[in-house]
Amino acid sequence: MIYLDNSATTYPKPPAVSAAVSSAMKHSANPGRSGHSLSLAAASEIYNARSSAAGFFGCDNEERVIFTSGCTMAMNMALKGLLKKGDHVVVSSLEHNAVMRPLQSLAKDDITFTKAQIVPFDNEKTTDSFRKAINAKTRMIVCTHASNVWGLRMPVERLSALAHAYGLMFVLDAAQSAGVAEVTMKSGYDAVCIAGHKGLYGPMGTGILILGENILPDTIIEGGTGSSSAEFMQPEELPDRFESGTPNLPGIAGLKTGIDFVRKKGTDRIFAHELALMQYLYSRLEKMPEIKLYTPRPDAEFTLPVLSFNIDGLSSEETALRLSKRGIAVRAGLHCAPLAHESMGTLDTGAVRISPSVFTSGADIDRLIFALKRI
Repeated sequence: MIYLDNSATTYPKPPAVSAAVSSAMKHSANPGRSGHSLSLAAASEIYNARSSAAGFFGCDNEERVIFTSGCTMAMNMALKGLLKKGDHVVVSSLEHNAVMRPLQSLAKDDITFTKAQIVPFDNEKTTDSFRKAINAKTRMIVCTHASNVWGLRMPVERLSALAHAYGLMFVLDAAQSAGVAEVTMKSGYDAVCIAGHKGLYGPMGTGILILGENILPDTIIEGGTGSSSAEFMQPEELPDRFESGTPNLPGIAGLKTGIDFVRKKGTDRIFAHELALMQYLYSRLEKMPEIKLYTPRPDAEFTLPVLSFNIDGLSSEETALRLSKRGIAVRAGLHCAPLAHESMGTLDTGAVRISPSVFTSGADIDRLIFALKRI
């Protein structure tokens, strides 16, 4: 199979990731709960993973690296833990449901949001859209680093600076960018939500929430942490405050190895490889009159390596099914991001998404192009 659905979950995983998961399964025990050798080894494994993630994402305090079940959990922790009754939030017009559904749930607390319209390939106008959406009740800007459907990249450094100029928090959804583009706490983000199973090549069921130095959300999950066990109150110290329950040691061990893999490869090299593939694909698809493209040619400054399209006369699901029968895996439909489709007029049709990985070759893209011509 030619796998081109890496924006959902990268496949294959590096062999070292699978090996790390298997190794952790063989000696797993509850870290920080006991003094025996297996427990101590497990605690060391998690510490090493936390340290590796902190270094990779430019976080000076590894205790502020919180392991989660995924980017969705991290986003829920950030939004529900930081926002208060009556707050207003500014989001982009391309947000994923991992942002929009928690905000919709928070409407019961009179928390509202405004969508800032993204202007593709124009950072000045995009930033101005966010500025105009700020009002007296605004407390936070939440923004995806790049659209999971269209690959359009947000000027997140500018938006973070804009938020702070108005005394607001800035929360970054790095689900699609972590491991492909630079994501660093040095940019001044207040919270960053990260998927472990995408560009970091970790196992599914892993994610990270990184908190800025002056940020301490309320908890949305409480329970055993192995610390302050005589108290019914959730401990204040990090990371224990946000990691109740038995951690996913095999997943975290695999995630550390995935981060190490990306660090060794280099995000710049990974990005250049994937972008070149999408630029080549775009150049071939734009010559096929039956194919509808919705965005300009992929560009290093304004996009990540993701490309979506449709074929005239076919639903996106039908196109994906026909490709699957030819041994090519892609993603069709709404991609859990109706706002992104609304912005391009594809809410009724969805789109076919192509997203490569470090393991995708030019021959894979040529086979996709040949299959599309046959279809």
